[in-house]
Amino acid sequence: MALLAAGMTLWILVHMFPAYAPGRRDIMVERLGENPYKGIFSLLSLLAIVMIVFGWKHAVPTAIYAPPLMPGIIPSLLVLVGLILFFASQMGGHLKRVLRHPQMLGTILWAIAHLLTNGDSRSVLVFGGFAAWAVLEIVLCNRRDGPRGELPAAAAKADVIAVVVGVAVFGLVGHFHLWLFGVSPLPI
Repeated sequence: MALLAAGMTLWILVHMFPAYAPGRRDIMVERLGENPYKGIFSLLSLLAIVMIVFGWKHAVPTAIYAPPLMPGIIPSLLVLVGLILFFASQMGGHLKRVLRHPQMLGTILWAIAHLLTNGDSRSVLVFGGFAAWAVLEIVLCNRRDGPRGELPAAAAKADVIAVVVGVAVFGLVGHFHLWLFGVSPLPI
């Protein structure tokens, strides 16, 4: 469980740094250059993911609570909407225009869906950790960026693309979920 916790900690620290300490981030970018900074950020993120994956596989889960839901339609819909929001954050559509942090909101929905169907220690650590990080990230980004200014124009086409990509990724992950993670997202 220590490797899993270390991976989650690394992920959270690396991803919160730009919002928590934007001045220090700017100093690092100035000293290193934009691309080397992004490279280090990416390598540390990849290291965190590897630590999380291997930590998950080696952790012995213990029950913390009885999950209120079984895999099925409600968790699946939360994940689907979460994926659509995640991809909407990269588009110039109405979803991004209206929702200030669609990627973080998508992450929160994804995490909640998994917490509703998993009550073991490693699930609580990973999905609870991602949910807590996303909430804190929203708060820190709002503090860093201040009040929203005038909202940019939005294109409905971007929302359609986000929905299509979100549905496609949802279908792929759903199809391979049992093989990838050892659990079917749908009741069998």
